[in-house]
This record gives sequence, structure tokens and C-alpha cells, in this order.
Amino acid sequence: MATVTFEKAQRWYPGADAPAVPGIDLEIGDGEFMVLVGPSGCGKSTTLRMLAGLEEVNEGKIFIGDRDITHTPPKDRDIAMVFQNYALYPHMSVADNMAFALKMAKVPEAERKERVKEAAALLGLTEYLDRKPKALSGGQRQRVAMGRAIVRSPQVFCMDEPLSNLDAKMRVQTRTDIAKLQADLGVTTVYVTHDQVEAMTMGDRVAVMKDGYLQQVDSPLGLYDKPVNLFVAGFIGSPQMNLLEARAEEGQARIGEYLVPVDPAASHRMRGNVTVGVRPEAWRVVGAEGGGLPVRVTVVEELGADAFVYGTSGVEGTPSNIIVRISGRDQVRKGETIHVTTDPASVHVFDTDTGERLSE
Repeated sequence: MATVTFEKAQRWYPGADAPAVPGIDLEIGDGEFMVLVGPSGCGKSTTLRMLAGLEEVNEGKIFIGDRDITHTPPKDRDIAMVFQNYALYPHMSVADNMAFALKMAKVPEAERKERVKEAAALLGLTEYLDRKPKALSGGQRQRVAMGRAIVRSPQVFCMDEPLSNLDAKMRVQTRTDIAKLQADLGVTTVYVTHDQVEAMTMGDRVAVMKDGYLQQVDSPLGLYDKPVNLFVAGFIGSPQMNLLEARAEEGQARIGEYLVPVDPAASHRMRGNVTVGVRPEAWRVVGAEGGGLPVRVTVVEELGADAFVYGTSGVEGTPSNIIVRISGRDQVRKGETIHVTTDPASVHVFDTDTGERLSE
């Protein structure tokens, strides 16, 4: 059983005023694809490196299955690491790069060749086995790095931003390949990224981190539909959620002269300053007489099937940019003013001071 468990695992760098990871508690299921996501410096890579044995654990414990590996040397942890920069040996062929760890482990040559052949077939690398890394594209090099991890048949894959060196189109293709590969192999995987779109499309569950602390661990849809605080609400979603500052007033949220309809389940918990969150797709365009929030259009991002309208409201408490998703066939032009409203069930309400979610 290749479950992974962090029990108050802490990493405090020498000379630092505070720990990079104050003490993380996280359980990862057998065969699960867990993504750690957050802004730069949030502790996600440090957490992964503690699991891989590349960073010391100052306090707490880390388990793989029932085995305490907190102070086990990296080579004895049965983990395969895939790095951001591929870390391939330039003078070796693809086959030799993939087989290197097996050679070091003194695996017989016939078995090495068989394992490399199987991994190459899985990754579409069979015709490139005799080439050197410099003769490959970035996406192909990343697949070689994946192959090197696969041939070891580890209990856990650790992946540290493996797609960040690829161009946008290759990144989309490769993340699909990695997700499919992980599902086929069923190997427990811990994947680090700062790209929340990557996190949402790949992870069985996603752990959102900030300043070394876990903010929320949930399925991608759980994070999107019920963010537990303002940080998660603003971080998850592309384009991000519209966050509007309001005052609680008789069970409604007042933004200037505009009253935002709020779900009754949240209205009785609202006091003083609140922040209202509305996803771009939750807005509805209404006529000027419909009493909606006015938005002066500054940019229309045409995507074909739909479009994103970016505009400003001028109403006190609204952000510098309000984002509205509309059908690609709706005629909205730069410079005009549209009016938008939403349904109470689509409104997320947060306490402005604590950031805590008030909606059910």
C-alpha cells in the first residue's frame, strides 16, 4: 500500500526567521494523483522535497504506507523524482538515460532492456531510444525523464513542476499524457505546480497552499464550487472570481447603490464588511432597466464558443476589472456599457476581515 502521510512535517531553513513549512498534515491515498498548488514561495516544492528526502524534516514524520521514512536516505525510499529541468545525461542515449538507475541498482542487463522497451512503448519513445537528448524536443525530453522514473517501478512518483519549460500547446498535450499514464499505472503521485489550471485538470485532489500552510484540500470541483476562504476563491479559477467589497444590509450585500442578491443560508451570518464573489460565468447580462451592475467594457477576449468581457464599474467597492463570460455570438463591443446581475445561489460570501467563507 503506497499511501503517503505527512504528520506535522516541518522544514525550517537555518538562519530563517520562520519555517518554510510550519507543520503540514496531509494524507494521500493509494494510487491517488495529488497536486500541490500555490504561489511562489508557498512551501509546495519544499513539501515535495521533504517526501523525496532532498530536504531535512526538522519536526514531525512522513510515512509511505506503514513505513516511517522521515530520516530514510532518498535512495531507500522507493520514490522516483521527475524534475523541472529534465536532468538528463547529455552524453548518454535515451535508452541509457532511462536505464541508468537500474544499472546503478545492478539489475541484470536483459531485464533492464526489457523494462526500458516497455516504458518506451508506453511513452511513444521507441524510435528515439538511440538518440541523444539534444536531438529531442522539450516534450520528448520530458517523456524520457518520465520513462526513467517509470522503469524503476517506484511506490511513489514525485513531480516538481515538470511542464514549466514547455510551450503552451506542448504543456496541454503533455499534461494529458501524464494524467493518462498515471491512471494506467496506478502509482501514487505527488505533483507540484504553480499553475492552477494544470492542477484542476490533472489532480484527483488538489491541496492549495499559502505561506507553508494548507488552505484547502478537495477535488478540483470542490475547490471551484466551495472555496473555504478568500485566498482560495481568488486563486482557483481562470479567469479568477470577481471579488466585490460590500456592506451587509438586511440580509443583502450593498455595493454602492446596487444590492447583490444573497443566498438566505449566508444572509443570516453576514455582519459589517463582507466580500462577495461571483464567477465570470455566473453573471447574466440584463437591460439597463433591469437594475443590474453597470460595467463599461474595456476589452472583449474572443475565444470562439464564448468570450470574456473585461470592464470597469465605477461603483464603490468593485475591483479595477470585472470579468463577465458571455456567448461568443453575443454582440458586445469595447466602449459600451452593459448591465449584469446574478442569482443568489451563484454568490459566494466571505467575511472581509477574516477571509472566512460565510456561504453554506
